[in-house]
This record gives sequence, structure tokens and C-alpha cells, in this order.
Amino acid sequence: MKKTVRTPKNAPPIGPYSQGVVANGFVFAAGQAGVDPKTGQLVLGGIAAQTRQTLENIRNILEAAGCGLEDVVSSTVYLVNMADFAAMNEVYGEFFPQDPPARTTVGVASLPMGAAVEITCIAVLKG
Repeated sequence: MKKTVRTPKNAPPIGPYSQGVVANGFVFAAGQAGVDPKTGQLVLGGIAAQTRQTLENIRNILEAAGCGLEDVVSSTVYLVNMADFAAMNEVYGEFFPQDPPARTTVGVASLPMGAAVEITCIAVLKG
């Protein structure tokens, strides 16, 4: 069985995809960027601010699905500028202070909306 996840706490998707999908005991969160749900625009303040908002958006999807950041088992980070790795990593560590998930970080040429970072993840549902 497959169930889509939507949360009004996030801006709606900018394309034909779900914010998240629950299947076989896992939550697959679609790639999120640092979009402010109130304005639908990227937050100001550079890579740290965008990373923080991105992870808040992921947290909202996971909570709507019935789990949290502590249940994330894998994530993928897409960075437009690999020189931003350290600043992104510092904020990322605030959200995963213990037993962080497996992670891959990839440098990309560009992201939708001109975002500096996009993050996707897979989490395990509780129970």
C-alpha cells in the first residue's frame, strides 16, 4: 500500500509530485528547498538559512506522516556550491545531533527556484 503525505505547514509542491509518500513502513520525503511556507519564496540569509528552512520543511513532512527527524535513516543533500559544505554541515548537525542518518552530498549545477541546497530523505515509521 502507498499513501501520499501532504502538510499545509509547507508550501505546495512546484510540480506534479507529492511532498512525501508512505510505503512498506518507510516515509520517502521529496526533495525540499529553503522555501518559506508563508511566502512561497526562498528564505534570505544564505546557505545556513536555506539549510535550516529545508530541514524544517522535511520535519513537517515527517510529522505529517507520523514520525520525526530521529527516524531518518538516509538523506541526500544537493549543493549548488560545494564551498557551502561546511556551513550546510553545521546546520545539518543541529537537526541530527545523535545517531545521524547515512548521507550522501552531491554537487549540482543548479536547483529549482535558484535554491542553494535541496535535501531528500527516507525515514522509518514508528511501530
